[in-house]
Amino acid sequence: MTTVLYPGSFDPVHNGHQEIVQTAAGLFDHVVVAVVRNPSKTPFLTLDERQEILAETFSHLDNVSITSFSSLVVDLAQEVEADFIVKGLRAVSDFESELQMAQMNKEISGVQTLFIPSASSRSFLASRLIREVFRFGGDVSSMVPEAALRRMREKGTE
Repeated sequence: MTTVLYPGSFDPVHNGHQEIVQTAAGLFDHVVVAVVRNPSKTPFLTLDERQEILAETFSHLDNVSITSFSSLVVDLAQEVEADFIVKGLRAVSDFESELQMAQMNKEISGVQTLFIPSASSRSFLASRLIREVFRFGGDVSSMVPEAALRRMREKGTE
């Protein structure tokens, strides 16, 4: 059985993330989607909210599980017995930073990172931009799963 780990902040999860998870779920036996808790940042959605949104968004995929972490990704990869880390790529700029992280992770743990490119129709999506558009009253309904949109609307623009 091949297990992959897909880490991220998912604040909020968007359709690009959803595409990567669905692709990975079709390729591998088990996908662990892991929400990072970064104590140096104040997220728009709480850790629990992000986990709940992910669980609802991927409830139709039997081989996807949701967890959270506040450690090194490679430590979580070892804990969940992941064979690979999966990362999505939108543009060349993603590749540069993700490649550096992948090489560091390989060096310190031996775990390999696999890159899955997003569809060009979703390559512009970024949680940071979605939060900004949403906070200024813009329509992000075509960019995020229904569970994320519903939770964002409940929280308001703050």
